[in-house]
Amino acid sequence: MKKLFLSVFSLYILISVSGSLFAIGERTITIGGSSSWRIAEYKTGITEVRSVRPYPVLALSSASGASVSGYQAASGVLGTFLPMSSGAVDIALSFDESQTALFADSARNYRLQVPSAVEAAGRLYARAGSGAALFNRSSSNNSAIIIEPYSYSALFAPGNRLRDFTIEFWLYPFNMENGERILSWVAANRTGAAGSVQRITCSVTRNRMQWSFVNFFTSVSGASNINIELTGSAPIVPKTWSHHLIRFDASTGMLEYLVDGAIEAIAYATATGRENSEVYTPVTGSGGHFLLGDSFSGIMDEFKIHSAFAGRSSVQRYNPQGGRIETGVIDLGEYSSGLVRIDVTGGRYNINASGSHIVFNEYRENGRFRFSDDSEINFFIRAGDDPWQLNSARWVNFTPGTDVSGIKGRYVQIAADLYPSSDGEASPYIDELKIIYIPGEPPMPPRNLTAVASDGAVTLRWRYSPDEYTEGYLVYYSTVRDELFGEGALLGSSPINVGMTNTAYIEGLSNGTLYYFRVAAYNRISGGKINIGEFSAEVTARPLAGLFP
Repeated sequence: MKKLFLSVFSLYILISVSGSLFAIGERTITIGGSSSWRIAEYKTGITEVRSVRPYPVLALSSASGASVSGYQAASGVLGTFLPMSSGAVDIALSFDESQTALFADSARNYRLQVPSAVEAAGRLYARAGSGAALFNRSSSNNSAIIIEPYSYSALFAPGNRLRDFTIEFWLYPFNMENGERILSWVAANRTGAAGSVQRITCSVTRNRMQWSFVNFFTSVSGASNINIELTGSAPIVPKTWSHHLIRFDASTGMLEYLVDGAIEAIAYATATGRENSEVYTPVTGSGGHFLLGDSFSGIMDEFKIHSAFAGRSSVQRYNPQGGRIETGVIDLGEYSSGLVRIDVTGGRYNINASGSHIVFNEYRENGRFRFSDDSEINFFIRAGDDPWQLNSARWVNFTPGTDVSGIKGRYVQIAADLYPSSDGEASPYIDELKIIYIPGEPPMPPRNLTAVASDGAVTLRWRYSPDEYTEGYLVYYSTVRDELFGEGALLGSSPINVGMTNTAYIEGLSNGTLYYFRVAAYNRISGGKINIGEFSAEVTARPLAGLFP
């Protein structure tokens, strides 16, 4: 059985265990730190960060916001918009791939052409996830990523009449020079004057973002178009991350531009330019394509388009719902082991606006991991002697460094829920966990075992085990030394459970045959299973006809 558990729970060897194997007292298992986090089998919204402590720590992941019904929602203001469905995402570019040649639309509606002038920025320069796209307008080569619809289900496929839509992205501009173009959509106009061009442009004018829609919004009859321009009210600060979102509500015609969750400009795609008038909705032209960063110096991250009018919430680096980790099953080595306490080191950290280095790092040992910015970590543990039933065991909350009482078992799991700061910009982290426990000890063996032979039987007597938790005794017998699994006795095959007694009459044995006997004490562990202690000293007896007990 022990070999089975060692093969099933091979992760146990990845954890460092301190304390002598034969010592009586506390032992320690260390997780994380120099021992790695490979035992953390289940992680949602959690990642390993290497720049906070000498060894990787577990912290919140900034990658792409919350998951809703299997749908990876947008970062920024879309991150907590729960009504979004799996069909709402039209294009999603995370730029998390390690090479620009691998940049791809995870929604699989568009294909990309990435020029050599565009570079893959690593995790330190990303707003979310593990990468971003770096653009350089001064390059002599074309610096734009070309995005073309190749699926009929793409929102911008030729001839589509759109309803609600949202475009969003994170931006880290180097200079914000006049004329820089962040985003363009160019297509042949399908209505109005022959040969006219349909355009969407997002560009820089006097340190502000300006959106221009030309021949994009079309009347119900398709006979006429209207053009719209929106300009942000506040300047965009260079070398600082900002979130940009423009959304259209087809029921009212409202076109709204937001920066970092704040409304910057509103216009109406209607016949009068105001509410309560005929709404002009977008009709995509033919042969269209997007250009990202065709005249821009800086970094872009998490570019997304959705076929929905985004709900409004706060713009933040981390999902306000936080993240969770659960370790795999950890084998303490002995049944009924008692948890003493769990020591934890960790803290909270924040990074600068560019994401390139740590701004602060508050480190602590034990106690409640609740910080002044409302970031926090809650810890849980569960234990049992049956690893297969551990999933049904109750999670128990604990405070690091304080005594844990009433939790026993050979197998344990630890979980932690991590929550960001109230502004969503700081993450708590776990550096190391130490499980301090006392190994469960099986009952000590009975002493002074004696065997008296009689006709076809043997009478055994012993002194009770000194272990106060002993619940009964098992009698082992055999006709072969050291095997102890014989057959033939009236009470059954070896071992025989004789209960809580210190004498046993074993009859039904063969006269003239030498028998070997040992006795072991036992107690019961969770689930009613028997935890068997060590054997007593071995004794022998030979039943003979005519002998009396």
